[in-house]
Amino acid sequence: MQQPLFMTSVFMWCAYSAVAQIDAGSLNAQGENPFQQMTPTTLERSDKPPVSLAIPLKDRDKKMMMPEPKQEDPLLDMTAQDGLIDHVPGQAPRGFEQDKEPTTEFARDQFLGDLKTGGDFVSVKYRDHEYVDGDLIRVYVNGDVVQSQVFLGGSFSGFTLRLEQGFNRIEFEALNQGSSGPNTAELHIYDDNGFIVSAKEWNLLTGYRASVIVQKE
Repeated sequence: MQQPLFMTSVFMWCAYSAVAQIDAGSLNAQGENPFQQMTPTTLERSDKPPVSLAIPLKDRDKKMMMPEPKQEDPLLDMTAQDGLIDHVPGQAPRGFEQDKEPTTEFARDQFLGDLKTGGDFVSVKYRDHEYVDGDLIRVYVNGDVVQSQVFLGGSFSGFTLRLEQGFNRIEFEALNQGSSGPNTAELHIYDDNGFIVSAKEWNLLTGYRASVIVQKE
C-alpha cells in the first residue's frame, strides 16, 4: 500500500531537478534566462502629442457658451451722486426736507386727532422726517411717562401700547428743537393687525406737546 506514495515522491523529486537544471543551464550569451524574460507589451510609448480635451472655439455650440457682456451696460459707480445722499460725513440726506423756521406758529400744543379700534394694542412709531438734527422728545400715556427721553432718528422707532378700555391719550413733549428749526416728527400708529390707522406730523417749539387719542371699543 506504500508503493504509490513512494512513486509520487520520486516523480516530484525528478521534476524539481529538471526545472533546476533548465534554470541553471539555459542562460544565453548575454547571461539572461530566456524563460524568465517579460513578454513584450504592445502599449509602447508614443511620440505623438497628448490629445486635448478642449473643443476648438470654432466647433463649440454657441447655445452652451456664456453670453458675452454687453458693452453698453454702465458699470456701477459707488461714488456717483444719487440725488439722496451728499456722501459727506455729518450731513443729513438731501432727500429729507429742510426744517421749517421756528416761528411763533409752533409755540403751542398740537392735537393730532383721535381714532377707534377694537384691538388690544397699537404700535406707535415716530421719526424725524426732516433734517436729523438731534431732536429729543418725552412720551406720556394717560399722564404717565413711558419714555423719558427719545432721540428722533431718520428711521422709525417706537413702542407697543396695550390699550385700556375707553380713551388712551398719547402725548409727545418736545425737549428741544435740535440744531435747526422746531422739533419735527412723523407719527405712524398701527393696529394689532399691522394696518396703519393714523399718519400725522408735528412741529413744536421746546416745552410744547403733540397728542393723539386712541379709543378702545
